[in-house]
Amino acid sequence: MLARPCDQGPDTRPTVKVPALAGLLSVPLSLPFQHVMAYFLVEGGHSLSGTIRPAGNKNAALPALAATLLATEPVTLENVPRIKDVEALAAILRALGAEVSWEGPNVVTVDAGQVGDVRPPHALAERIRASILLAGPLLARFGRVLLPPPGGDVIGRRRLDTHFMALAALGGKTRLGREFEIHASRLEGASMFLDEPSVTGTENAVMAATLARGRTRIRNAAAEPHVQDLCHLLNAMGARIRGIGTHVLDIEGVGELGGARYRIGADHIEIGSFIGLAAVTRSNLVIEDVPIEHLDSTLLGFRRLGVECEPDDGSLLVRGDRELNIRPDAFGHVPKIDDGPWPAFPADLTSIALVTATQCHGTVLVYEKMFESRMFFTDKLVSMGAQIILCDPHRAVVVGPAQLRGGRLESPDIRAGMAILLAALAARGTSEIRNIAQIERGYQQIDERLRGLGAHIERVG
Repeated sequence: MLARPCDQGPDTRPTVKVPALAGLLSVPLSLPFQHVMAYFLVEGGHSLSGTIRPAGNKNAALPALAATLLATEPVTLENVPRIKDVEALAAILRALGAEVSWEGPNVVTVDAGQVGDVRPPHALAERIRASILLAGPLLARFGRVLLPPPGGDVIGRRRLDTHFMALAALGGKTRLGREFEIHASRLEGASMFLDEPSVTGTENAVMAATLARGRTRIRNAAAEPHVQDLCHLLNAMGARIRGIGTHVLDIEGVGELGGARYRIGADHIEIGSFIGLAAVTRSNLVIEDVPIEHLDSTLLGFRRLGVECEPDDGSLLVRGDRELNIRPDAFGHVPKIDDGPWPAFPADLTSIALVTATQCHGTVLVYEKMFESRMFFTDKLVSMGAQIILCDPHRAVVVGPAQLRGGRLESPDIRAGMAILLAALAARGTSEIRNIAQIERGYQQIDERLRGLGAHIERVG
């Protein structure tokens, strides 16, 4: 039976009976009953086993949904994760006048033929970062777009300048205020150099350029797997994009885009998360449907932590039950795991790598270069017993292994939330993780999928 977190003193809050784990669970509530927010109750210290399949790439599904606005015919997307961010963007598309219908658990069709509105509702657009992806397709198709500043994870400053500069190169004129407006009588192809290889900035530029007159060349473009997915989808819709997977994209503008059916690729960030899961729980796990060609930097980073993975005919066997020793650099220097634009180690996996390092023998520097606030969640790991020195907003030194203990925790963003969940599964005792809506924004039915591996986790509320 899952107990509430220990070492917290007496608890006199009201309880509610939850029919979980043979109906024996009594859970204390932090808020009055009618205002209870869902949370995870996790009993750590258990080894897992079995096979798990990653969901479709969240960061590919969101721009793909936005790209449907470019077509006057229905577009069907397969392997779309049913997560909160996807549902939020689908709601925005409906508000703009598109017909959005789910044909199956992970198959969605969008018919944007009747869309005419270029101003998404603020209440919806402000909820997710992906609302910025509407700028390119709405501008290209209708010549105008009005958007509020996007929402999303609070992981530091996330500038929009690259978007504005790219769309300006195509002829878009931006006016900033409480919301921003971009308009253009006609987009014209252009040669541009992005001031940073922004993923969403590249995606907006590519989507706008598909309907621009003439040729566009985008240099210093992002090349992540989700950017590649978007480009392949657009080509299936009738676009002419070359250089996919490189940092130089050439686009020949076309008069219109049509319908298509396209399957979203597996989420390489989920795969990295499951590698970390196997390591911290000392488990052997098999991950199916693995795009091994997108995992070079991920596998290299985990190999530095002593985590071995064996590819096998589209699957990946993660051997986490062995002793995990951080591999020092030559001459005994402290090794470093640092992120960067693709194909470097993914920024979205630095939180997972950091938690994994707490369970490995040795010392490692984790250097998060992309977002200045992403490392601040380390204080929660320290409260669980991790040995971490936060040097500055970008760098943390981790010394392991540390025996983690359960506690009351809160998820600050999608990736840190998943990292905290892994820490709870590795810890001794029971943890209560609040604000799990952040985790569920990026990981589909994660509690159910982890229970399928033997994890002791319940979603309460």
